[in-house]
Amino acid sequence: MDTEGRLARYRDADRWPTEESLGAMLDNQQAAFVAVRNALPALARAAQGAAARLAEGEGRLIYTGAGASGRLAVQDGVELHPTFGWPHERLIYLLAGGDTAVIRSLEGAEDDAAAGREAAAALRLAAGDVMVAVAASGTTAYTRAVQAAAREAGALTIAFACNPGAPLLEEAEMPVLLHTGPEFLAGSTRMTAGTAQKIALNLLSTQLMMELGRIYQGLMVNVVPSNSKLVDRSQRIVQALTGCDRPTAAAAWQRAGQDIKLAVLLVDGVEERDARARLEQARGDLRRARPNQL
Repeated sequence: MDTEGRLARYRDADRWPTEESLGAMLDNQQAAFVAVRNALPALARAAQGAAARLAEGEGRLIYTGAGASGRLAVQDGVELHPTFGWPHERLIYLLAGGDTAVIRSLEGAEDDAAAGREAAAALRLAAGDVMVAVAASGTTAYTRAVQAAAREAGALTIAFACNPGAPLLEEAEMPVLLHTGPEFLAGSTRMTAGTAQKIALNLLSTQLMMELGRIYQGLMVNVVPSNSKLVDRSQRIVQALTGCDRPTAAAAWQRAGQDIKLAVLLVDGVEERDARARLEQARGDLRRARPNQL
């Protein structure tokens, strides 16, 4: 596997000056950006495929992985509710070793395929679900077992791995190869491979939310106002999208039940009942719901 290779030029790095060693680590990280850039066509297909599934019904977005890859997947997923208002009940994590593995390394859990099959079976997976499986090696038994169960159930399977020909990629409906090559620290895929996975997960989830109408004119129109900073941001978004003053934006936002999209339509002069109907018909996509807007 490429990710397990050893780069001879770094073999004496433990004897280099500290700044030189850090610079070499950083230079090796550039491979992550290149890997993701090369994967953009596959990422685009995955985002469009996931959006098509999740736009219909109540399908769930499910992340699965083990070790560092699994923790990166969880880190991406937990941001989707506060940033985009993605419902908690439609967001699931299957991490080898369970919740404990988020803060404590349980490396042996990744070899337990039976646990993966059991965890997947408990979800009652369906065709409307989307499974995102992440494994730098692409060989992790737990993650492969979860993905196999998802595919058998008809769910859309998206896989990220960093080795060409990895089984996880070959077994997925939508494989995304992030070919990062050997690491500065041989075999430590928390480094360049981890960076590539983090970037790719950010891109996939953000594009997915955009495809689902949860981003409008570069703004988080589904942001959850869970603190004073986000209340302020919500009202400023209404201002930015309508050109109204702050008191008008704040009043419309409160009248709309703290719903930014509805508040924008109210400031536009749309009657509340009609505004709600427009948003429902547009499945929450403000660009389609907003009259006289391109």
